[in-house]
Amino acid sequence: MDGATSLPVPSLPVSGSAVPGPPLPFTDGRRPRVPVMMDVARLAGVSHQTVSRVVNAHANVRAETRQRVLDAMRQLNYQPNSAARTLVTRRSNTIGIVTVDSTLFGPASMVYAIEQAARSAGYFVSVASINTLTQRAVREAVSRLEEQSVEGIVGVVPHDEAVHALVAVPSGVITVAVGVGSGAAVPFVGVDNVSGAAVATRHLLAQGHRTVHHIGGPVGYPDARERRLGWRRALVEAGAPTPDALTGDWSARSGYELGRVLAADRSVTAVFCGNDQMALGLLRALFEAGRRIPNDVGVVGFDDVPEAAYMIPPLSTVKQDFTEMGRLSIGLFVRMIGDRKERERGAEPVRILLTPTLIPRESSRTAAA
Repeated sequence: MDGATSLPVPSLPVSGSAVPGPPLPFTDGRRPRVPVMMDVARLAGVSHQTVSRVVNAHANVRAETRQRVLDAMRQLNYQPNSAARTLVTRRSNTIGIVTVDSTLFGPASMVYAIEQAARSAGYFVSVASINTLTQRAVREAVSRLEEQSVEGIVGVVPHDEAVHALVAVPSGVITVAVGVGSGAAVPFVGVDNVSGAAVATRHLLAQGHRTVHHIGGPVGYPDARERRLGWRRALVEAGAPTPDALTGDWSARSGYELGRVLAADRSVTAVFCGNDQMALGLLRALFEAGRRIPNDVGVVGFDDVPEAAYMIPPLSTVKQDFTEMGRLSIGLFVRMIGDRKERERGAEPVRILLTPTLIPRESSRTAAA
């Protein structure tokens, strides 16, 4: 933990001053870039949180470690962001968002909702997008945001490995996860995927289908895992046969390719898809195979994208309230700012699960006679 006393902020060399060794090259593949806190941490062999403590002159850093960090700063000609020195004051009024660089409806909608809710609450927003959902990518994004003196982090990183990186963020940094499944060991706001998938499956069974097939999301995604669990649980509870689930990648293309497999099997009369994009691909595959929807095959998706009501036929789906998730996540964030002492005592993380809503449309109206 950081000590109560503080040390003078270390004086660092300006660009071009003498250094123990040559500056290390940093490029993004096209041009040199300025070294950041994570680069210093790697060279010094410490965490970026330790570098932050040195930059902010915290007393509770071993002298040997402090010197190693200072040496790395000099070697890299690292210039601390002046805003980073105010990080301990928590007065930047800025919330950092870590999110995957994705055009998928779910993550994009959550980020938009969080931004709107944050601004309504009087906060600025700084977004750090990552290309891959890995622990390293999340750690580097968090480091960049810390250098901007954000008051905390909201993570929209719906993958197990990325969630583990959020869990590892030091307790002194307020962290809230959004849409990362129900098992995350951090404060989070999400949707009850198990309940939503079960409702969709029961709806199809109620139309007279003997069983329901499933096209799910990829391995490693909590949403995919929980929706698969809800689908399977509903079938077992109904005493219905449980076919093998098919695994897509959330895209319409994967729904189409897997849909061609299902369309060729005349015993398939109902399909629950893990999201609406895959359901869209499935609809195309069924159409090409001459399978009528819903007369021959009933289909239900998940998310309720704006286009769902205009597909042919209109797509039945499970609606997530992204606006409410954004509002609740920022509300939880603000509450945590006021409950720092409780967090420091190790209180159990707050978990908020919203119940999704089935939106029945023509794609699941009736079963085949």
